[in-house]
Amino acid sequence: MNTLLRIGLVLLFVPSLTASELDSGDTAWILTATALVLFMTLPGLALFYGGLVRSKNVLSVLMQCFTIACLMSVCWVVYGYSLAFKGDGSFFGDFSALFLSGVGRDSLSGTLPESLFITFQMTFAIITPALVVGAFAERMRFSAMCLFSIAWFTLVYVPACHMVWGGGYLGSIGVIDFAGGLVVHATCGLGALVAAVYLGPRKGFNKIALPPHNRTMVMIGASMLWVGWFGFNAGSAVAADGSAGMAMLVTHISASVAALTWMGIEWIKSGKATMIGIATGMVAGLATITPASGTVGPGGALLIGLLAGFVCFYATQMVKSTFEIDDSLDVFPVHGVGGILGIIMLAIVGDPNGLLGSGASGISDDGVMAQLLIQLQGVLVIGIWTLVVTYIILRVLNMFTEIRVSEEGEEEGLDVYEHNEQGYSL
Repeated sequence: MNTLLRIGLVLLFVPSLTASELDSGDTAWILTATALVLFMTLPGLALFYGGLVRSKNVLSVLMQCFTIACLMSVCWVVYGYSLAFKGDGSFFGDFSALFLSGVGRDSLSGTLPESLFITFQMTFAIITPALVVGAFAERMRFSAMCLFSIAWFTLVYVPACHMVWGGGYLGSIGVIDFAGGLVVHATCGLGALVAAVYLGPRKGFNKIALPPHNRTMVMIGASMLWVGWFGFNAGSAVAADGSAGMAMLVTHISASVAALTWMGIEWIKSGKATMIGIATGMVAGLATITPASGTVGPGGALLIGLLAGFVCFYATQMVKSTFEIDDSLDVFPVHGVGGILGIIMLAIVGDPNGLLGSGASGISDDGVMAQLLIQLQGVLVIGIWTLVVTYIILRVLNMFTEIRVSEEGEEEGLDVYEHNEQGYSL
């Protein structure tokens, strides 16, 4: 009788253990994180970038960010998700999930509904090409921007995503990129650098002042980015657990320290602390901690934030003043340099046995140098891929259409010239 009772109990409980792996807590958190990451682009990044350009171009930047969000969403559903997360190719996935074929209400990805995982990853695919907009703000034609963004998403973002997160080459060799130092920030930063060089500087660059037109808008957009970034980094744990909690903590620490560092350097150099400076420093701290947010602890975050503020500040000065490259809104020195710095630093401060190891989750069992070499290999592969492919996209695109607006259009402003609208009524 006892034996029969045991068998009955086993049969009763086994279905509940095996029929579904969905976790409601994880699902609730990633639903929230997904909304936060989309919030980073719309309206966060749009307002941040919009405030940094001149008033005659504010609407064009808002329009570009909004349009990219729509375009990338469709591309992600049609083929992006399949090429990024399906199949076992080294650089690309396969076409098994075109138009999300096979994805139903009961489909799971780990402990989440697959539909939710798809949407969460979609928000990353949206913000990455949207970040590139900052490099060519105020001078690229709207039609060229649309074509460039689709091509760049397809040939740069998707393979980078697959290589690191989708089971491709870099993930297989042990590259750590928790939330997008390579996949998001290195690709957008290096792509932005190529685009800025290819298009050439804005009229008057380094000759006349090209000041931000609305610092209040910059502050509001930057604050939205800061809040949304918790979904970006802590959401990348893909679970409501201790890893997500630590990622949220170190994200905030790095952003705060980097903002203060940037502000302090600027204050010492010019005698004034500015809103643009502290906001840009905050973004640098967020970009730099992104790849390391699942690996380092609070001590590591303090160091990463300090380095982010210092290194990205001087990278910005070098790009604009030394190399005279008109990366309009500092995409490469903030996101590109920051993302790569974070990829490297996580190997150094992610060791639980190191000086700043408290709270760290660990790196390669072979130690710091082994992980550092793996990380550098990731930087090299993603860096070369992004630089070469972005240049090819621009060259090919320029064969079929004009990429840059005319001098007349640049002088008039893209709001009226490209959209026949104005950001403000006079």
